[in-house]
Amino acid sequence: MLTRIDHIGIACFDLDKTVEFYRATYGFEVFHSEVNEEQGVREAMLKINETSDGGASYLQLLEPTRPDSTVAKWLDKNGEGVHHIAFGTADVDADAADIKEKGVRVLYEEPRRGSMGSRITFLHPKDCHGVLTELVTSAPVESPEH
Repeated sequence: MLTRIDHIGIACFDLDKTVEFYRATYGFEVFHSEVNEEQGVREAMLKINETSDGGASYLQLLEPTRPDSTVAKWLDKNGEGVHHIAFGTADVDADAADIKEKGVRVLYEEPRRGSMGSRITFLHPKDCHGVLTELVTSAPVESPEH
């Protein structure tokens, strides 16, 4: 069952400049940043709020690290802007299988590693009214040691 909007992915040419815009304009701070070599992106997650299911909602800013990455190709075609929307789920495998049974193409045979250790898959935008849609199961939150 989808539980929240996990994040909205925004493709950008210059991550640092885009982070500064969101910081100066809206007061959003970087919660997490990383380079995802598999997907060829450098990213920053800006936390917007906590959610009732214990998760959070973010803006994910994405800058390509190589010209053959999906985000680089998307930027070449569309320019900067909203790249995808991601919904949080407790079980990406089960929800992807359920959605696939409804006739929506799931882009990854098996979920892959996403931001902050999450497990992700994508749904084909042509089957989702033109919107690239991601399903995300967040990594378990480790409790602090006492």
